[in-house]
Amino acid sequence: MIITAKGIKRSFPVGGITYWALKGIDLNVAPNKLTILKGRSGSGKTTLMNILGALDYPTAGDVLFAGESITAMPERGRDALRRVSMGFVFQSVALVSMMTAYENVEFILRISGFPAKERRKRAEACLDRVGLAGRMHHLPPELSGGEQQRVAIARAIAHRPKVIFADEPTAELDTNTGLQVVKIFKDLIEQESATIVMTTHDPGLMDIADKVYELADGEITNEH
Repeated sequence: MIITAKGIKRSFPVGGITYWALKGIDLNVAPNKLTILKGRSGSGKTTLMNILGALDYPTAGDVLFAGESITAMPERGRDALRRVSMGFVFQSVALVSMMTAYENVEFILRISGFPAKERRKRAEACLDRVGLAGRMHHLPPELSGGEQQRVAIARAIAHRPKVIFADEPTAELDTNTGLQVVKIFKDLIEQESATIVMTTHDPGLMDIADKVYELADGEITNEH
């Protein structure tokens, strides 16, 4: 397994009481597969993804990434892990508005330490893979919502991370555009041996996943 979570709990102080967002999660993420964390708003799926992606710490439990505990890892090590071995696609897209699509992708290659001589070729190849070869010199405001999300995917995969985390990547898209985005993910798994962990509440996407964990009130209620 590329990721193993053991007994993950996460609490937050809310109005003088302790709110448990996660109540003891155990799961495994297999390499080269699409794993979906399914649940309604407030189920804990985004909190769980943030912990799996080393963006947050659990209150209790442990996460192993490629066999190594990231829970006890110093922040410098976690930062390096995120920069080199992980890619992120956020619901809000989070592109740099003053950078072109190409510059947004090339920038992630710079900070991940990708070889300088290969950056242009790799950035262009990733944008071509998501169908934006002809739009790479446009700024995000000049692109549609679906095109911006595809730029975000190209940026996430550019440095060849071991795992891509996608938090509700289709939530703001129409059904047809959302299915196009998911097809890109499936193609990445087949063609680039990507591993993808995605959160969603869209029941229409369950059939294309290799593994689904259903969450409710901070617990896994079903898996298939």
